Amino acid sequence: MKSAARRGSHGAGKAPYAHPSPTTTLERALRAPYFFLLPATVLFLLFFALPIGYAVWLSFRKVEVSGLGLGAGARTEVWAGMQNYTDALSDSELLDGALRVLGYGCIVVPVMLGLALLFALMLDSEKVRLAPFTRLAIFLPYAIPGVVAALLWGFLYLPDVSPFYFVLDRLGLPQPDLLDGGPLYLALSNIAVWGGTGFNMIVIYTALRAIPAEVYEAAKLDGATPLQIALRIKIPMVAPSLVLTFFFSIIATLQVFSEPTTLKPLTNSVSTTWSPLMKVYQDAFGNGDIHAAAAQATLIALATLLLSFGFLRAANRRNRQEATR
Repeated sequence: MKSAARRGSHGAGKAPYAHPSPTTTLERALRAPYFFLLPATVLFLLFFALPIGYAVWLSFRKVEVSGLGLGAGARTEVWAGMQNYTDALSDSELLDGALRVLGYGCIVVPVMLGLALLFALMLDSEKVRLAPFTRLAIFLPYAIPGVVAALLWGFLYLPDVSPFYFVLDRLGLPQPDLLDGGPLYLALSNIAVWGGTGFNMIVIYTALRAIPAEVYEAAKLDGATPLQIALRIKIPMVAPSLVLTFFFSIIATLQVFSEPTTLKPLTNSVSTTWSPLMKVYQDAFGNGDIHAAAAQATLIALATLLLSFGFLRAANRRNRQEATR
């Protein structure tokens, strides 16, 4: 009895479990999203924002050599201002590479998006057969790394080892050299189209599957043919997906690097500065001028940002105009 009374006296007036106050619960709820965002924020700062900031900082510096450049203190890093940027804008190799990428993009983007849209419309048709296998077959090239795909097609382009040239020789047909001159653009574009069509097709096909079935039924009741449904209903309703895929394609085109770099050992038509990113790589690791390369990389990033922002703004303006009609 005494022990029970003692326990009762010590435990009197105290709740068995302490419940947090509403203020504490609200503060924890407000802090919770930041804890979930913390890992992604740290990774973003370490592997994205910090390298970009360091590259921009390097672009305003240069190495000044005194004397013969030998001994301690002969090479010092000094402030260069806008000199690296003016040199990059007047560099003929960088400008020629930009023109080559422009011609390359004029082939890749329309063909790749056109095939992606065509395949998506065909897979969305009611009469399609083996749709899962077909989707996988079209998407599978996207899963192959770009370097592996470039090597695969590179050996198929070589006359000495390509089975296509063997067949053309047996048939007595002409054998074009796809790794020289103008056909080189077609050869490089073919690699990009083969690898990127599947991804864009999946994006467009997903948007097509999200269209309500009632829309198609109403169109059929009005007497619309499958072609009219595709042209007047499906394509306009997946326009946002087409804008998105076009946006991704522009960025990928401006950053072309692996395909021409991989084909370079197979032909003399691909120089070390064929594309702007190849020029950046050559200056940074071939010529050892990391500061000029940083300025060129910054200019490429700014050009990509401006083109992407301008395209998205034009697309949003068009969508607003259509919405107000």
